[in-house]
Amino acid sequence: MRLGKTIAALGAALLASTTFASAAGELNIFNWGNYTNPELIKKFETEFDVKVTVTDYDSNDTALAKVRQGGHGFDIVVPSASVIPIWIREGLLLEARPDEMENFKNMAERWVDVPFDPGRHYTVPWQWGTTGVSVNTAEYKGDINTAAIFLDPPPELVGKINVVPEMIDVMHMAITYAGGEPCTGDLEVLKKVRDKFAEAKPKWISMNYGNIEQMARKDFLATVNWNGASLRMREQDPNIHYGYPKDGYPVWMDNVAILADAKNVDNAKLFMNFIMLPENAALISEFAKYANGIAGSEEFMSEELSSAPEIIVPEEFAAAGKFTETCAPEVMELYTRIWTEIQK
Repeated sequence: MRLGKTIAALGAALLASTTFASAAGELNIFNWGNYTNPELIKKFETEFDVKVTVTDYDSNDTALAKVRQGGHGFDIVVPSASVIPIWIREGLLLEARPDEMENFKNMAERWVDVPFDPGRHYTVPWQWGTTGVSVNTAEYKGDINTAAIFLDPPPELVGKINVVPEMIDVMHMAITYAGGEPCTGDLEVLKKVRDKFAEAKPKWISMNYGNIEQMARKDFLATVNWNGASLRMREQDPNIHYGYPKDGYPVWMDNVAILADAKNVDNAKLFMNFIMLPENAALISEFAKYANGIAGSEEFMSEELSSAPEIIVPEEFAAAGKFTETCAPEVMELYTRIWTEIQK
C-alpha cells in the first residue's frame, strides 16, 4: 500500500509538469463548432505524439445533454462559465487540479479565482468575450449599440435578423432591455420579456448559430452574436460592425475541463497545461478572434487582434457588461419555459 501511494504521488507530479517529451495515444475533444485552431492541434499532436479528434457542438445545452447520456468517448469539453457549476454539481467533470500544473503561473490574475470554479480545480480558460449585435451599417445607419436591433427592430432590418439560439445570452440581453437584472425571477419583468419576444420574433428570419457567411452574403443584415464572430465577419465585409447594447450585455468565458469518465486523462492534462503557454493561447485567439485569459499571450498575437474594437470594449459601454452567472434552478425553469415558447 505504501509503495502504491508513492507511485500514485509520482504519477501526479509528472502530470503536473511538461518536462516529459511525449505521451502517445489519443485525445478526444468536444468543443464549440469553428472554434479550434487546426494549427494548435497539429502542434500538440507533433509535440506529444497524440492523435487528436475534435467533435463540434452548437450549444451548452447540446454538450450537457450528450455527456449526461454517457458512452460519448470524449475526454475534454469546453463549457461556458454560466453552466460549469452544473457540470461540477452533477459529477461530470474531473477535479484535474490545473492550479497545480506548471503553466498555471501564466493565467491572468483576474481569471485565477473565479466564482464558477474557485481556485481553478477543474477548468482553465479557452476564450472569453461578450455577446452583442452585429449589424451591416451600409444597410442600417442608426444606433447599433442597443438590443432594440432584435427586440424592437427598425424597418430596414425586419425580416433580415438572426438570433443565436443560446438561451442564457439572449435572455440576459432581453431582461436588461426590459429593465431587469440578469438571473431575475421577477415575474413582471419576465412577462415583459415573454411579450417582447412574441412581438419581435415574426420580424426575425432565423435562430441559427452559423451566421458568419450569411452576414457576409447579406442573407442577414443583423444578428445577435459574439464579438469574435463579428470580427471574423468584418474581415469579410468592412460594413459589418459590432454593437455593445447599452441596455446591458453578457460577458462570458468558455473553459476547458476534463470529463469525469475520460479515457485519456493523462493526455487531457497535457493539453490543459499546453494551452496555458502564452504562445499556444495566442494560437487559439488568432483563429477564434477572442481574448484568452493567459497573460503574455498578446506578444504572440497580431496587432489587429490586440486592438480590434470587437475585442477591446469601448469605455462608454464597459459598465453595461456583466459576467454571466449560474442562475438559481427555479429561475432557470422560468427561463426555459419562455425559451421553449419562442422556439416553437
